[in-house]
Amino acid sequence: MLSPGIASYPGDMVSGGATVPTTASARVSMKGATVSSPRAVPEQSEAVATIEAVDRPWVTIVWDDPVNLMHYVAYIFQKLFGYSKAKANDLMMKVHSEGKAVVSSGSRDKMEADVRRLHAAGLWATMQREDT
Repeated sequence: MLSPGIASYPGDMVSGGATVPTTASARVSMKGATVSSPRAVPEQSEAVATIEAVDRPWVTIVWDDPVNLMHYVAYIFQKLFGYSKAKANDLMMKVHSEGKAVVSSGSRDKMEADVRRLHAAGLWATMQREDT
């Protein structure tokens, strides 16, 4: 048997010998005072940041590597993305001279699939949100 003033369960509140269960959303009145749990209100900047993040597409980036030959990289761009020989060569030269090139853009799921296909072909590729 518990003595008056000792709670029987964690989270219970004792008032004058009576045990009153409390929860995060409970309103408890004691001797005329009302206690409410605080409410969190999201700031407007959080909503704006979320909307902006949704609007930015994802991109697939191919990185320069010391393993693959330039004509092989251009060939993979043609086969995987259907680029013309001229477009594939331009992208390959960008990878070679600048160290990287964006080869596709779109939804996150599509970019994940593109990265997997490029990895299967032996190229170094990553994905990220498009820079604005």
